[in-house]
Amino acid sequence: MTDVVENTAATGAESPVVVRVKNVSKRFVIRKDNSLKERLVTFGRVGRRHREEFWALRDVDIEITAGTTVGLIGHNGSGKSTLLKVIGGILDPTTGVVQNRGRIAALLELGAGFHPDLTGRENVYLNASILGLSTAETDARFDEILAFSGIGDFINSQVKFYSSGMYVRLAFAVAVHTDPDLLLVDEVLAVGDEAFQRKCLDKIRSFQQEGRTIILVTHSLGQVVELCDRAVLLNKGEVVVDGDPTDAVAAFRDILEDRRLADVTPEQQLEEQSGPKIVAVAAEGSSNGRGGEVMLGDDVHIDVTMESATALTEWMLAVQVNNTTGQVVYGTTTKRAAFPLPDLLGSQRVRLTLPNTHFGPGKYFINISIMNTAGVHLHDLPQVASFDAHDPRDAVGTMYSAPEFSLLDD
Repeated sequence: MTDVVENTAATGAESPVVVRVKNVSKRFVIRKDNSLKERLVTFGRVGRRHREEFWALRDVDIEITAGTTVGLIGHNGSGKSTLLKVIGGILDPTTGVVQNRGRIAALLELGAGFHPDLTGRENVYLNASILGLSTAETDARFDEILAFSGIGDFINSQVKFYSSGMYVRLAFAVAVHTDPDLLLVDEVLAVGDEAFQRKCLDKIRSFQQEGRTIILVTHSLGQVVELCDRAVLLNKGEVVVDGDPTDAVAAFRDILEDRRLADVTPEQQLEEQSGPKIVAVAAEGSSNGRGGEVMLGDDVHIDVTMESATALTEWMLAVQVNNTTGQVVYGTTTKRAAFPLPDLLGSQRVRLTLPNTHFGPGKYFINISIMNTAGVHLHDLPQVASFDAHDPRDAVGTMYSAPEFSLLDD
C-alpha cells in the first residue's frame, strides 16, 4: 500500500483522491483437510484435492475523493468486508495496488484492537495508539471518549466482561476521536441500541460536514440511500454498480431476487407456476400532474393485476409505500380494510385508492404482496412501481402540510 500523492490539479478532480484501488484481486485458499489426522496424512503433498481457491475480489477498480461517503453493499460473501480490509491495510491484495492518504480509523470487527484482559481505560490507550495517537493526545481526549461511549464506571472493568453493545460503544468512541481523514465502518453500527446508533449517525453526519471521507459497509439499505453520496455494489467479488445509491440499491434487490429464484426447488417452481402471481402494478395521481407527479390533495390510485391457475381462497392483498430510505410511509391490506375478496382464479384486478394525499416531496416505491389469511407470503414484488410527489419547496419530510408561522404574544 502506498500514499496517494497526486493533487487536485493532477487528477483533474474537484477534490483530491484519498483512496485508489487499482485492479485489486484477493484470493483465499480453503483447505479441505481440516482435522489434524487429515493434515498429517496430506503433509507435503497438498494438491488441488485438498485445497480450494476462493477469489473474494476480482479486478476491483475504485477511486474515492475526499469528503465522499461511500456505501459498500452486496449479499454475504460478495467481498464487501474483504475490500474494506484491503483498503484499511489489514489484508494485502493478491494482485493490484491500493493507495491512500491521511489517517485511517477502521471499525472492521467488534472489539478489534482490544485486549480482553485489559480494562476499558487501558484499551482506550492501546487502541488509540494503534490508530496513531500519542499518550498525551489520548489524555486530552479521554474524557470526551468516555462521555461519548456512555459506559460510565465500566471503563475500569476488564473488557472481557463487556456486552457486545459496550464493546462497540467504546470502539466507536475511540475511532471517531482520533480525527481520522478516512473512517472505515463495517456493520458495527448494527450492534448498539437505537439511542447509540442515532448518536453514531449524528457523528457520521458531523464528519460529513467537516469534509471527512467515510466508507461504510452495511446491510441497512435505508442508511445507504440516506447517508451516502455514492454506493458500490459488489457481487461475487466484482463491482456491479458504482454510482447513485438509489440505483445501486435497486440493482442489489434484483440480485437478491435472482438468488431467491435460483434457490427455488423444482417442486416449488411447479407450485409457483400454478399459484398466485402479481403480473402488473400501476400508480398515478388523479390530477396527472406535470411529468406524472402526484400533487398535493391528489387521490392516488394503485392498480394491481393478479392471476392464478388454481383457485385461491382465504387470501388478502397487501400494499406498502416506502420512501427512498426504505422507511414505511403507508401500508394496508384488504383484511385490515375489511374488504372481502372473491376467490382468485384466472385474472383479477384490484384498485386501492388513497384519497386526498399529502405525501412529502420525493420518490416513493410500492411493494405488493399476496398472502393467505395467516400472513404467509405467497408472492411478493418489492418496489414494483413508484411515483414522484410534487415538491412545493417550503417543507421536507414524508408528509406535507403547508407551514404557517406566527408570532405569539408573551
